Amino acid sequence: MTTIEKIERVLETVRPAIQMDGGDVEFVDFDEDEGVVQLRLKGHCVGCAASMMTLKNGIESRLKASVPLVKTVEAI
Repeated sequence: MTTIEKIERVLETVRPAIQMDGGDVEFVDFDEDEGVVQLRLKGHCVGCAASMMTLKNGIESRLKASVPLVKTVEAI
C-alpha cells in the first residue's frame, strides 16, 4: 500500500464525523520529502473557527500516528 493510499484510508475514518457537521475534507497532495499533507476543507468547514483545531488535533494527529512519513497537515 502506498503512502497516499494510507493517508486516504485514515481520511475515510475521520470523514463521517466531519460530514455530520456539514463539512468534508479532500486530499490534495502529499510532499514525501517534507512530510506535508495538503487538504482542502469543504462545506461548513470553510471559514469555521473550529476547523483548524479539527485539522491539527484530529486529522493531523491520526495521520501522524498511522502514517509515519506524515509530519504536518496544511489546509489550502
